[in-house]
Amino acid sequence: MELGMVGLGRMGSNITRRLLGGGHRVVVYDPIEEAVETLVAQGAIGASSIADLVGKLTRPRAVWLMVPSGDPTENTINTLAAELSEGDVVIDGGNSNYKDSMRRAAALSEKGVIFMDVGTSGGIWGLKEGYSLMVGGDSDAFRRIEPVFQTLAPSPYKGYGHVGPSGAGHFVKMVHNGIEYGLMQAYAEGFELMQAKREFDLDLHQIAEIWRYGSVVRSWLLDLAAAALEEDPKLENIQAYVEDSGEGRWTVQESIELAVPLPVIVQSLMARFRSRQAQAFGAKLLAALREQFGGHTVRRYE
Repeated sequence: MELGMVGLGRMGSNITRRLLGGGHRVVVYDPIEEAVETLVAQGAIGASSIADLVGKLTRPRAVWLMVPSGDPTENTINTLAAELSEGDVVIDGGNSNYKDSMRRAAALSEKGVIFMDVGTSGGIWGLKEGYSLMVGGDSDAFRRIEPVFQTLAPSPYKGYGHVGPSGAGHFVKMVHNGIEYGLMQAYAEGFELMQAKREFDLDLHQIAEIWRYGSVVRSWLLDLAAAALEEDPKLENIQAYVEDSGEGRWTVQESIELAVPLPVIVQSLMARFRSRQAQAFGAKLLAALREQFGGHTVRRYE
């Protein structure tokens, strides 16, 4: 099958490589010329602009976007909309907010262009292991693009699916990432507790390896934890500063709108916020209150 790919960051490049390996014709564009040149050397067809990319595709065209959410995605879709025609398909494989995806689908439909939101999970391992794909949008368009999904998925028979109308793919991916936050936090807390039990001198990498086989807590995240602990057993080269890319926040916001309690996911997001505060004001106030009402000792700067 033929596909255009816009956005050749690490994940976009890996998706392109997997498609090329599956025999698909891929036309690629990225503002960074070196990224285009690298994939051209591996069999892709380079484009110098979005208009050039669209011109090199056969109608009805399909263009996959792998660009950051927010304005970059909005601007790219607006640029594409001016070049595409009725029956063409725009696929957003990034982590856009599902409400934006619903709005974009409605706007593109006015000129007959089909929008599909594809929640894409797999990270840097997707090139080798395949991607989990959660597809929202028109069911007929899904069947038309399905050969692409089958190539990107772990196999042609599993790891991908049409989950609902426009917005559903990114909604499911949002919840997926919220669950990921909670799982990661549980592993982090458990290993921190074991690390604090100094008298046992526990080998955390060994324990992670034991748990990887037969344990009810085995998972791919545990596999990755084992790899990280093998490389740096005490994690001495990593700062305790945890970013979030937005999906956890959206999940929490959605839980408030729907009045669905998500205590684990909410607390895991709060833990990330706390990790970025070297001297949290709230903790200082707690210490001050203990001093005020009970005369408890407070540690002060010299």
